[in-house]
Amino acid sequence: MPGVLIRNATIVNEGKKFRGDILIQNGLIKKVSPSPIPTTDYSLPDTQIIDAKGKYLLPGVIDTHVHFREPGLVYKADIYTESKAAVAGGITTFMDMPNTFPPVLTQELLEEKYTIASQKSIANYSFYMGTSNDNFDEVVKIDPKNVCGVKIYLGSSTGNMLVDNPASIEKLFGESNLLIAVHCEEESIIKENAKRIKEQYGDNPPPACHPVIRNEECCYVSSSHAVELAKKMGTRLHIVHVSTEKETSLFDNTIPLEQKKITSEVCPHHLWFSDKDYAEKGNMIKWNPAIKTEHDKTGLLQALLDNKIDTIATDHAPHTHDEKEQAYFSCPSGGPMVQHSLIVMLELHKQGNISLEEVVRKMCHAPATCFHVEKRGFIREGYWADLVLVDINSPWKVEKSNILYKCQWSPLEGETFHSKVTHTFVNGNLVYANGRFTETAKGQRVLFDR
Repeated sequence: MPGVLIRNATIVNEGKKFRGDILIQNGLIKKVSPSPIPTTDYSLPDTQIIDAKGKYLLPGVIDTHVHFREPGLVYKADIYTESKAAVAGGITTFMDMPNTFPPVLTQELLEEKYTIASQKSIANYSFYMGTSNDNFDEVVKIDPKNVCGVKIYLGSSTGNMLVDNPASIEKLFGESNLLIAVHCEEESIIKENAKRIKEQYGDNPPPACHPVIRNEECCYVSSSHAVELAKKMGTRLHIVHVSTEKETSLFDNTIPLEQKKITSEVCPHHLWFSDKDYAEKGNMIKWNPAIKTEHDKTGLLQALLDNKIDTIATDHAPHTHDEKEQAYFSCPSGGPMVQHSLIVMLELHKQGNISLEEVVRKMCHAPATCFHVEKRGFIREGYWADLVLVDINSPWKVEKSNILYKCQWSPLEGETFHSKVTHTFVNGNLVYANGRFTETAKGQRVLFDR
């Protein structure tokens, strides 16, 4: 593999920013230097030189929560199209959820997804094992070094994946040796709220009813129960897509991330939108859990900065435009985000809400630490060269012509952002450069130090 020398970049890594060079050889970061790397350190004829003056070099983003829809739902997304959108957005590793069709409830189905990804994914990948009320025997077969985690839905979900049997939940929490990622919404509260809204509005209430149906109470009741149970059982718990300020009180920021047994994530859409946006965006911002109030949006960002919330992940969950235009109770929840998540966070940086170092920590370092990802998430010598170059002074508008998702829409259409991903390296391969892709090399299965 030819080497790559990135010159004159402003490197953002482990809480620091400094001008420097990086040498990539054989897919790995060979050298990180604050001074120019001399030509004697590499074979000049075989080395591609990229002048990154004026640009920031970040570790590749690790997105620990996506739904790429393959197998079974590939009319709306697939591993090839969404991994392509991901690398264009600076994501070099993704971890995909099990609510595909069929749902991933056996070792055989889990390994089938890995096989598909090995043939199609441009980014690095891992896949969660799904859970049901009766597949514990399959869950315990997982090798912790090869699989990112186990996913439990404590709210309604696709297929046979709602775990609502207390004995099954306790068994999973008590005996799984893997990280357990939990979707927390209390189903009984949702059903009662939905019944009341339906009586008031009929089958097509306004989208602004979404956070009324899936309210603060339904989230907090479920999250607090999961945290209480995890403390009792000693579970390695990760609560996904926290959406309320109240839930952030459940999390500890007095100990280092490396020592935490209970961690949490927030999604860019919960930091960007609020319930004020339903009037304009409608069902296009219908996610589960729901986008809530301005108070929640502000509280989530503060909890992120205070280290009560540990990571940022997208919950990328595309549906077709036609599906999203259906009446409220027929419209599926979720939307695409991997191409734009880093850009959203860089925009929040430009607005003065979060430092560049914190963006890198929450999107790159912390996911690697949380999940014990092997040799990724940091710019370190000997680590895989998963790297992203960004220009933070390059305005552009999100339009259909530049959207790469298979569903061909984004809830961010019409928004102008001031930062742009220019180059993305995956395992040392320059897979994306100024709008052009090189797809000859595929991503790798991520391994874990467990």
